[in-house]
Amino acid sequence: MTGSVDDRDLPQLCTAAAEILDAATPEFLSGMGAPRSIEKGGNDFATEMDLILERRLTTELTAATGIGVHGEEFGGDDPGTGLRWLVDPIDGTFNYSQGLPLAAMLVALVSDGVPVIGLTWLPATGQRFAAVRGGPLLIGGRTAPSLTPTTLDGGAVGYVSFQASARGRFPGPQRTRIQTELVRRHARVRIHGSTGADMAFVAGGQLNGAVSYGRNAWDHAAGVVLVRAAGGVATDLFGRPWTVGMPSMLAGDPGVHAELMEIIDAGDWPERPEPTGDGEVPETSGAGTNNPDSRKGRE
Repeated sequence: MTGSVDDRDLPQLCTAAAEILDAATPEFLSGMGAPRSIEKGGNDFATEMDLILERRLTTELTAATGIGVHGEEFGGDDPGTGLRWLVDPIDGTFNYSQGLPLAAMLVALVSDGVPVIGLTWLPATGQRFAAVRGGPLLIGGRTAPSLTPTTLDGGAVGYVSFQASARGRFPGPQRTRIQTELVRRHARVRIHGSTGADMAFVAGGQLNGAVSYGRNAWDHAAGVVLVRAAGGVATDLFGRPWTVGMPSMLAGDPGVHAELMEIIDAGDWPERPEPTGDGEVPETSGAGTNNPDSRKGRE
């Protein structure tokens, strides 16, 4: 299947993906504590179970839906054009390898780079988040309440990592400034080690917002659908509507997202893009492609 998808077909495709994730859950759980076996560069690595699960999910999603897959470990066709499943077989691989429960299977369907279905499964905690474009958000198969605006004061924000020595488009001093301002506004910063879990928790209301400097589309796409379906806002760090080419992600309920944007806008960013207003994919991102460099330095 190529091209666009009718919104009326999305629930059926979401159900098919959910059944595949349910069936893969016992295998995911059986491998928890698996040692690191594949070094990706920097401090990034994969386990053998990452590869096993991605092969399984790729085969079953393609067979069930006729739609191709782009995965973290093996890549695939460009998800910026046509229909494509994005798969992260284990989000939070370090947690998984340590036997910690916050590790997830992430599956998203993107249409010309825009996510339209999102599923985040946390097998070790038994939590299952799913949504199609337009909502509602389903948690454990039940409709979740919509998000309402809150504030950072007394709220909780998921943060991908501190990385005070980071360089590039999101340098360490600016990250430190954001963290300091979050604390100044009495927000609780939480580092879970899984971007997918952070975004699911924003959608479910356990977190009020989440910040990710990561550039890999498979980490963000599912959560974007979940947050939007719940009535939240998901953009890149500069406020552009998130698509697979965006090199960052900012999510929150409407009130907290606005506060986070206020904090970010006050920064001196070396590569601040000009606002496009239409979510145009930046040519320099390299995210969501088969470019091997897009797998380096994952946050």
